[in-house]
Amino acid sequence: MSHQDLVIVAVDGGEPSNNAVRWAANTALKRGVPLQLASSYTMPQFLYAEGMVPPQELFDDLQNECMNKIEAARAIAKEVAPDLEIGHTVAEGSPIDMLLNLSKDATMIVMGSRGLGGLSGMVLGSVSAAVVAHASCPVVVVREDNAVTDRTKYGPVVVGVDGSDVSVKATEVAFEEAQARGAELIAVHTYLENHVHEPVAGAILGEKGWERFEQERREKLEQELAPLEAKFPDVKATKVVTQDRPVRALVDHAKDAQLLITGSHGRGGFKGMLLGSTSRALLQAAPCPMMVVRPERLPE
Repeated sequence: MSHQDLVIVAVDGGEPSNNAVRWAANTALKRGVPLQLASSYTMPQFLYAEGMVPPQELFDDLQNECMNKIEAARAIAKEVAPDLEIGHTVAEGSPIDMLLNLSKDATMIVMGSRGLGGLSGMVLGSVSAAVVAHASCPVVVVREDNAVTDRTKYGPVVVGVDGSDVSVKATEVAFEEAQARGAELIAVHTYLENHVHEPVAGAILGEKGWERFEQERREKLEQELAPLEAKFPDVKATKVVTQDRPVRALVDHAKDAQLLITGSHGRGGFKGMLLGSTSRALLQAAPCPMMVVRPERLPE
């Protein structure tokens, strides 16, 4: 299956989903690519006895209900971008399977979330976490309280940088997003004192020692970003090195951002991302839509 420049947004008819549709339509418009509305339906088991084949009328009703949601989402997207090319996909079965399959061929998947856990009425660990953890393309989670405002519409793109391979990929995606949006990029690298493995770490290192250590971090961040700054000369990149926990630092710098981007896991402060409390905290606490970028898949 060949890759397409395509933004796909999950549609379920709820307000978080509608919020995601608005964000996805705006993103597709800025990128100059089509928008694909995706929705699925399943046959509730309580509507028929075990072993029986449901009548076609039930399937027709579910399909019609799904299409009504698609058309409502299309109207919302058209309000944001009247001339945007919009397609749709309707599938029978699990929304997870549908979105993971579509992710093999897309630029990004956009999903709505209720903020405290829940997508399409389900807890964060079911649909959204599965898609975030296994999708073949970047996934954006737009929480119910992440509506684009006049203050954030032209805000920066923020990315967490930790030097890992997936962080390198996430940073490149962040430059692409910043360029498409005409936005500033803020690259945030964090460290904690107990992560400094030096024979004289801590207070013994002294003020000048810590200044030298932080300067080395800044120089390393400069080196990591230099190739991308050359590739994307129109993007203004601001580098931030701070002694803080990743979640707190990224949340602080993303307060007026239009998008926060992280790798799915990495070294140092980002270790275990999407597998433990750090990822859940960031997905639930981010003050703007959050994109998670996974490692490149190895050829099969």
